[in-house]
Amino acid sequence: MAIGLYSLLEAAILCLNAVCILHEERFLAKVGWGVDQHKGFGEDPGVKSQLLNLIRSIRTVMRIPLIGVNIATMVLKLLFG
Repeated sequence: MAIGLYSLLEAAILCLNAVCILHEERFLAKVGWGVDQHKGFGEDPGVKSQLLNLIRSIRTVMRIPLIGVNIATMVLKLLFG
């Protein structure tokens, strides 16, 4: 089985799905990545807070388009195997 463009696209979709289903209170807070992790005023955000902002941004922006992309991926898988 060769790695093609479709396989890479499918892997990216699966990663986006994984990021979108992370629940902050149930999973991220237990690991220490919850909402209550605030930075001080005037401080540069660290890597941890930048990753949390990225997760929240992906969850906010990609929620609705990801539904359509998942449906299209499932239809393509059903049609072409």
